[in-house]
Amino acid sequence: MARKRPEELRSQRWFGPADLRSFGHRSRLNQLGLGPDDFRGRPVIGVLNTWSDLMHCHGHFRERAQDVKRGVWQAGGLPVEIPLSALNEVIQKPTTMLYRNLLAIETEETARSQPLDGLVLMGGCDKTLPGLLMGAFTADLPAIVVPAGPMLRGNWRGNVLGSGSDMWKYWDEKRAGTITDADWAEMEAGIARSVGTCMTAGTASTLAALVEALGMCLPGASSIPAADAAHPRMAAASGRRIVEMVWQDVRPSTLVDAASFDNATTVALAIGGSTNAVIHLVAMARRAGVPLDLDRIDALSRRTPVLANLRPSGTFLMEDFFYAGGIRALMASLGELLDLSRPTVAGVTLGEAIAGAETYNADVIRPRANPLQPEGGLAILRGNLAPEGAVIKSSAASPALLRHTGPAIVFDTYNMLSARLDDPALPVTPASVLVLRNAGPVGGPGMPEWGMLPLPRKLLQAGVRDMVRVSDARMSGTSYGTCVLHVSPESAVGGPLALVRDGDPVTLDVAARRLSLDVDEAELARRRGEWRAPAPHYARGYGLVHLRSVRQAHEGCDYDFLERGAPTPEPEIH
Repeated sequence: MARKRPEELRSQRWFGPADLRSFGHRSRLNQLGLGPDDFRGRPVIGVLNTWSDLMHCHGHFRERAQDVKRGVWQAGGLPVEIPLSALNEVIQKPTTMLYRNLLAIETEETARSQPLDGLVLMGGCDKTLPGLLMGAFTADLPAIVVPAGPMLRGNWRGNVLGSGSDMWKYWDEKRAGTITDADWAEMEAGIARSVGTCMTAGTASTLAALVEALGMCLPGASSIPAADAAHPRMAAASGRRIVEMVWQDVRPSTLVDAASFDNATTVALAIGGSTNAVIHLVAMARRAGVPLDLDRIDALSRRTPVLANLRPSGTFLMEDFFYAGGIRALMASLGELLDLSRPTVAGVTLGEAIAGAETYNADVIRPRANPLQPEGGLAILRGNLAPEGAVIKSSAASPALLRHTGPAIVFDTYNMLSARLDDPALPVTPASVLVLRNAGPVGGPGMPEWGMLPLPRKLLQAGVRDMVRVSDARMSGTSYGTCVLHVSPESAVGGPLALVRDGDPVTLDVAARRLSLDVDEAELARRRGEWRAPAPHYARGYGLVHLRSVRQAHEGCDYDFLERGAPTPEPEIH
């Protein structure tokens, strides 16, 4: 492989010429205490850090950025840390999904406008990894990911707690009256015991796993717990590696293709991963020039077993998964279901990256002969209620409800849901289908994680713990239950979900991949003629850009102006 010469480095367009502008550029680095030996002829590496004081998942990233820099210096590069938006899931409102594309824009434009030769992408919390990669794929500079890693197991009175999953579980128990306020307060203090992302197989862990399957992080990097000493070692190794990637000109476009995205999708399915992965996979693939769609994801799901026995689909947590062999062991178990010839940022093929990987606990990472579920944990549904598709996490649903017909109970907004749900007069039974609309990319706005609709209190008190729920919202990857999500097109733009009325029969048949509204077409046409779009959420600013530009869930929720158009040229150095 031909290596770049120092004068061919992108950064040297800023710092190399003997002209007026480069005088200004160099003098400003001198102002920072850097001399010519620090930047002349060295790759300049942007350490793109999504840390903030409110970013709970990335609380260790200040220190990890120093580890990355140490590795860059060791390899002969110049590290420059640049802060990007910290999309802190749970705390940021109305939803971090509203801002994923903003982070993608920020990543792309930072890479393009600064004198950077390579990128270290520091992310982990749910929307940070797809946002960073979407921008990096478009900018196409050498890039490597440092995943945040999962937090340690939670604990309550000797019981292992999993973030998100056990919150939902015990909130239902509290509403049902089976645990006390004191119990709940103790759980609050014990469920998140360290820095790091959710330790269930939620969106963060799913995205980290598929990043490794794409070949965009070092082998094994995605599984390391945030608090483990292996994590800073991995960060430093990533810093060293990105310098070599710059000299070798290893860019995302040289690593990632359709087979890479098949690998990533297969791994996400095999860990029983988050439904959110569907949206992010489609968006990232489109940025990489790969036409991934829902039908391809469903075809891969039908052939991919769930091998990871992780909550919310199974029993264990990400810390257990790491000790059992981690993502390298899971990919080794998948074997020929993956294209092991694909290259990785490590400079080896995926097959070479997982060579010698073993499973140390066959209950945590199941062999293919004994899967948790014979097909992938996600299924794509279609029908007159979701003509462009919907998603269900079948591995975390109640088997008895995977084929079900029941009367709809419709909520036009989440506030209406909150106000009506516990009304004793609500005409709801365990057979009812709870329907939430106006919760999609436009209607939410930003498609919030409202899709795990809470159950009515009177049914909880009667012992009911699951019902069929249908919405155009997303749900947390830590959530569970028979929840149909991402109904597309969404109700706020006139999708069929907007036409559902209380009492309408709704049929779910996961095996047949069907979601239908059992109302005749003439009646639906009449309702369609009466439908009026809800008032827009925004009249100005970024929110208005989002409403005008966001694509629907089946298209990845990217912005139309980011997907199309000629490549942006390199900036002129004047």
